[in-house]
Order: sequence, then structure tokens, then C-alpha cells
Amino acid sequence: MAQGTRKVIITCAVTGAIHTPTMSPYLPITPEEIAEAAIGAAREGAAILHLHARDPKDGHPTQDPAIFKQFLPKIMSATDAVINITTGGSPHMTVDERLRPAAEIQPEVASLNMGSMNFGLYPMMKRHQSFKYDWEREHLEKSRNLVFKNTFADIEHILAQCSENGTRFEFECYDVGHLYNLAHFLERGVVKPPLFVQTVLGILGGIGPHAEDLLHMRRTADRLFGGDYVWSVLGTGRNQIPLATIGASMGSNVRVGLEDSLWNGPGTLAESNAVQVRRIRQVIDALSLEVATPDEARAILHLKGRERVPA
Repeated sequence: MAQGTRKVIITCAVTGAIHTPTMSPYLPITPEEIAEAAIGAAREGAAILHLHARDPKDGHPTQDPAIFKQFLPKIMSATDAVINITTGGSPHMTVDERLRPAAEIQPEVASLNMGSMNFGLYPMMKRHQSFKYDWEREHLEKSRNLVFKNTFADIEHILAQCSENGTRFEFECYDVGHLYNLAHFLERGVVKPPLFVQTVLGILGGIGPHAEDLLHMRRTADRLFGGDYVWSVLGTGRNQIPLATIGASMGSNVRVGLEDSLWNGPGTLAESNAVQVRRIRQVIDALSLEVATPDEARAILHLKGRERVPA
């Protein structure tokens, strides 16, 4: 690889809180499955592992730190990947519930949603007539009348609780207004560059998945943050690989994984997170770019280092 080739950070979002067990038999549910899925993704080149937890009995999202602690040691003993723990949890949870694992575990990175929004999951019900668990239908149906609450006070509370532990953030921006919210906190000095800005496209209630939407987010971020941010692209559903490809060709990092998309091509369910990481790695290689290692990601994002994460 030529000297000076740009490094691309791959984040893999392993299980998430959007999809339900009925939607894919490959969605990792138990701590053992989550650990195996994360390790597989890291071996394929994911430098950052974005992690949610699920109740192993029925797969519903949980922010119980005890469940995170059932899979984190296995992941950390098998990989040197950067651990990124959600503070988004599920839109149905309170902010304090969502914050618990990141505040207690003190990872190198935590995700942070940068604004309140409608978060429509109910269209997914068209694809499924029956569900394995009762909570699944309710989880999707309730999103018709759901506001995913992330007020300025909520955001500042999460920033204060995690920043004192040296945790930095994956700022998840689902719309242009979220970029302006982040700029507000930057101007106040509440957040410090480099900002790891994850532009999220394709959630019903946020910005759409068109290439023009991606360009608009990029132009706005450039204007607001200049050289003070590290850009990453997350496309949901079938838009995952196309938008990541466009982003990577324009200078972004990328995020893939079964949290954001269950697919590995039209009509084909991805059998693992590793499959999606492998696919985007092929794109990165074809663009004559280089996949960043975990330590390179740490340097790019100015992370505190694995040795400062409590055992």
C-alpha cells in the first residue's frame, strides 16, 4: 500500500435495538452470540465494535450492565477492537436507563444521539404477519406515536457523566438539525474536537437515504466543524453498502452491522456481521484505501486507550 494512503475506520454495530428476533435468525441475541458476532466482525477488519445488549430469554433490548459484562470480557480477550457502548439503548427507555452501561463500564467510546426525533419502526410490520415474542409487535407498533427524546438537558447529562471517565463519543446525527445541536455544544466548549460524527441516513423521522441527503449532511458538517471532525456514514437497511461506498469515496469512515441492516444484497439476509464487514472491506480495497487498525482508530479519534478502561 502506497505511503500516505487514507485509513478508513470500520465500525460494526453488532445487534442494536431496532430489529426483533423474528426479523432474522442471524440476529445475535444471547451474550454468547453477541460475543461471537463481535469477534467475527473484528477479525474481518472492524476497528470499532458498537454494542447493545439483549435479554437472552426473549431478545428484547436491555441496558442492564450485568448483561454487557457477560459478553464484554470475551470480546476484549479475543480482540483489540475499540469498544463503543450505546447510550441510545432503545427509544422506549428513559435517559438514565440508557446511560447505565456506559457510565459504569467507562468504555473508550459511547454513542450519543444528538436530538429528539420521530423514530418510525412500524413500517417493518408489513413484512411480518406473526412474531415469536409478544413484545416485538408492541415495540414496532408503539413507534407510530413515539418521540425519541434527546433534549439539550439529556445530551448534556450524558456528556457530563461519561466525559469525566475519559469516554469520547460517536455523535449520531440523524438530520441536519442534529449537526447544529452538536455545533452548539462545541461552541460552548462542552465537547472537544476531533468530533466523531456519524451521519445516519434512512430512519423514518430523520433525513432520507438519497445521495443528495448525504452530500447535504457532509457540506453542513464541513461548514460547521471545518477540520475539527472525523466523518463516518451509516446507511440503514438496503442503503447500508451503497451509502457507505459513496461516503468512503468522498473521505468518510463507515459503519455497517446487523443493528443498521439485516441484508447482504437484495432479498438476502446477512448471515453474520462479519459478512457485512467483509463486503465493505472489499469496497475500501477497491477504492485503493486502507482499513484502519484499532490502534490507528484510537490515534485518529484521540481515545484514552484500552488500558484506561476498567477491567
